[in-house]
Amino acid sequence: IGVTIGEDIWHPHGPISDLVFSGGAQLILNISASPYFVGKRDLRKKYIGMKAFDFHVPIVYLNLVGGQDEIVFDGTSFVVNADGNVICELEAFEEDFATVDISVEDSLRSNLHDPRRRQGIFEKSSLEIVKMEKLPDKKEKLEGKIAEDICREEEMLRALVLGTRDYIRKNGFKKVVIGLSGGIDSSLVAAIAVEALGKENVVGVLMPSMYTSKESIEDATKLAGNLGIKTFTIPITDVFQSYLNALKDIFKNTEFDVTEENIQARIRGNYLMALSNKFGWIVLTTGNKSEMATGYATLYGDMAGGFAVLKDVYKTDVYKIARWINKKKGREIIPQRIFEKPPSAELRPGQTDQEKLPPYEVLDRILKLYVEEDRSFDEIIKEGFPRETVASVINMVDGNEYKRRQAPPGIKITKRAFGKDRRMPITNGYKEF
Repeated sequence: IGVTIGEDIWHPHGPISDLVFSGGAQLILNISASPYFVGKRDLRKKYIGMKAFDFHVPIVYLNLVGGQDEIVFDGTSFVVNADGNVICELEAFEEDFATVDISVEDSLRSNLHDPRRRQGIFEKSSLEIVKMEKLPDKKEKLEGKIAEDICREEEMLRALVLGTRDYIRKNGFKKVVIGLSGGIDSSLVAAIAVEALGKENVVGVLMPSMYTSKESIEDATKLAGNLGIKTFTIPITDVFQSYLNALKDIFKNTEFDVTEENIQARIRGNYLMALSNKFGWIVLTTGNKSEMATGYATLYGDMAGGFAVLKDVYKTDVYKIARWINKKKGREIIPQRIFEKPPSAELRPGQTDQEKLPPYEVLDRILKLYVEEDRSFDEIIKEGFPRETVASVINMVDGNEYKRRQAPPGIKITKRAFGKDRRMPITNGYKEF
């Protein structure tokens, strides 16, 4: 048995070649702590299956499961035979166990005739080989199980649930508090929190203002009822008016603008943090990756909190995961009207997200090219996007690094998340266009 650790297995030659052709290993065990991102599970199986086929040796891939700060380890351990075929696969995002018999005779016979083995012995003639005694034949062969495949939406949801559960519990918290706006983001965060921690450990807070629609209050209340979570309603109108009165002399002869909008968001942030301090509940923020990328969030307002569940989830994926939750549960957890109404922060009359942002279907595609794939301005335009739109998005991403530096940690589910994966200077004079 040849033991490799982590990225040993990903090297084109490296340890696995020495173990098989110089050490005579008949089975490779890879002990790994491989962080998750969408699609990585299939990538691992294809690559390690190829390695097993190339070296004529079965491989057992054993991966860590659990959350650690912003990273989620998805488990999904598996065994491939010498032909590169998966013969056992364990569950994703949970601890699992299986026993499987692995045939090594065929792969050993192939390796004895492989010229790479002779070269390895010539180069490492001093290597000591310890031979294991042959085990007695078993009457019953143990067949490995194959875990049921899961779709992209379930994969993302289970990563978010595991990451949330482990972050909360491993850091000594029991309950979470969430500001419920009646929008899709806060609704999804609440649903994830209930799945991760149980409804008894999730508290929702409605904080309506004079700009909050009746429909939003109804939708937030209905969501809380569907989830079975306790809620409080704390209006912000009077406190907001107190702010305006305190600032009226300084703000005299100025127009209502983003300043007054942000005051409302910061009042809500203060309410949530007060509850957190008083009762020991950790605040879950509700901003998504599209908003974090473009700075469409209020520093010390809706960004105030202890953990950002959707920090690495694009807005388009927020809708997909939310729809999948309703489908999986077989009933309406997230009210249908939340999917249908235009996204809005409701900080002034008639406000919608698309006043300042491109449609999310366009925005998210540009963000993926720029943030995750490092595409340049010209390369993104060649993908068919308008020059003005691309320039606007890139300027928003580059100009809001200072906000992201002050955001709470959140769960990584893409190839490149903001934070540890993408480190850009705040003070940056470089301009591509």
